[in-house]
Amino acid sequence: MMMQILSVDSKKQERAFLDFPRRLYRNDPNYVVAFDSEIKKAFDRKINPYFNHGDANRWIALNEKGETVGRIAAFYDTHKDEADYVKSGGCGYFESIDDQQVAFLLFDTARDWLFKNGYEAMTGPINFGENDTNWGCLVQGFIPPAIGMTYNLPYYRKLFESYGFKLYYRQLGFHLDIDKPFPERFWKIAQWINNREGYSYRHFELNKAAKFVEDTACIYNQAWRTLREDYTPMDPSSLYDEMRKVKDIMDEEMIWYAYYNSEPIAFIMLLPDANQIFRHLNGKLHLWNKLRFLNYKRKKTITRARGTAAGVVPKFQNSGVESGIFYQLKQVMEKKPHYTQLELSWVGDFNPKMISLYQATGAYHTKTHHTYRYLFDQEKQFQRFMEEAVNETKLPENILKL
Repeated sequence: MMMQILSVDSKKQERAFLDFPRRLYRNDPNYVVAFDSEIKKAFDRKINPYFNHGDANRWIALNEKGETVGRIAAFYDTHKDEADYVKSGGCGYFESIDDQQVAFLLFDTARDWLFKNGYEAMTGPINFGENDTNWGCLVQGFIPPAIGMTYNLPYYRKLFESYGFKLYYRQLGFHLDIDKPFPERFWKIAQWINNREGYSYRHFELNKAAKFVEDTACIYNQAWRTLREDYTPMDPSSLYDEMRKVKDIMDEEMIWYAYYNSEPIAFIMLLPDANQIFRHLNGKLHLWNKLRFLNYKRKKTITRARGTAAGVVPKFQNSGVESGIFYQLKQVMEKKPHYTQLELSWVGDFNPKMISLYQATGAYHTKTHHTYRYLFDQEKQFQRFMEEAVNETKLPENILKL
């Protein structure tokens, strides 16, 4: 197949970049088209804060007839690229027909761009932003994705791995059926911790966003500092950008913080799974679709919420505060009976404590994504992300067979 690669430098090329997934997934009922406006903003230097310390480029692949047969983006973040044993940029927004030649040409293009910018490796598929969105290649659990979670065709795994990408870490997703009772022991721990002096809980309030952004960063930075010496502190501007994306679907009562003597020690963030509505809108956010969205929302079409992020300060891990937060959520969900399920995604295979916590709630494994890495120097020794922390015995049994 004669092909050409074009950098996305015009409105016509951007339209081809945006429209290609619509054609590729037109017969797949599980796929949810991402909003054109959000993809445009991800590559808008005036909007995406990651351009303040990074750069990105996009390409489309055309066949001999001039038809789009694939797309990819590459990017780097100078705040994060040194926090690793190898200087790695990223690739993402990858879509391709089931053709190795097409996929390899796209990967080569992203690799060459990163190499020219001084990088030694390429991690993907990832996002030019935070890791709660557009992150990982789905390899198990080809069911409708929750908001922010990637969905791809099953052959993508073969395309990545046959090129030479290696598993960097697994991302596990769990489902929790709200109408099934939690283990009794879980609520006993929650009642015990809630009655202890000094503990308190508050849900997020948009009009006090600055405080909660500060609390989130405080918890995150303490948690990761103990896991990796070379971690990158959370940038509050990225949190504000994430809130901008979800403010129209956010439910303040689904985001909870725990405090001890007024100091933030834990949080969990749930979002209504608006993909249950977005799947009807074909990635367009014009006036008519905005009205349709409000109508679907009024009818309580959303029955699932996704846990997008959670964290506990190390000193309070295994203290029972996690149960205390779930108790607060339980009270909220009892007032919203149209919700029947939570998706807890994602948790890395390097985080056995969180995996154990999710399993303790009665949640069951439903999805696995792979984040891959490709070393430009294939003679260089490959290292998994936090390999020393991966405990295979803590992973759901069927994961070990992948």
